[in-house]
Amino acid sequence: MSIEIELIPQGTRAEENGFGSAVDIRASKSRTFFCLLTITDQLEQESVDVSIWGSADGVTWAASPLLKWPQQFYRGETRAVLDLNLAPEVNFIRAGWELNRWGRVAPTPLFVLGLHLVEVPAMPQRVPSMQATAAI
Repeated sequence: MSIEIELIPQGTRAEENGFGSAVDIRASKSRTFFCLLTITDQLEQESVDVSIWGSADGVTWAASPLLKWPQQFYRGETRAVLDLNLAPEVNFIRAGWELNRWGRVAPTPLFVLGLHLVEVPAMPQRVPSMQATAAI
């Protein structure tokens, strides 16, 4: 059974920079996740930077993100893969977001978004070998 994680619950209203809750991923067998960022509402003349951060203990977080999406300006879905196999020290992850607004109307940025992760099943360690014969 694969793990499913809501790093940012669907429909979260973000009006300022912030971080989501820490999620323990030690139960993951593959340590690889398919990530779906969904933006369902936003204002004009603003952007959001969404990232995933890692930690060994869930308290002290790395200086740079494990994964960062390209800056988003509009509604829609953006997919990415988070592979933690090369970061064995990471036991916890959390989402972060930074908002930027440059318009003249409302000074407060607004994005309604969600970030859903699904564990990608582990590949078998050994693939059974097959004998190939050529037809002549």
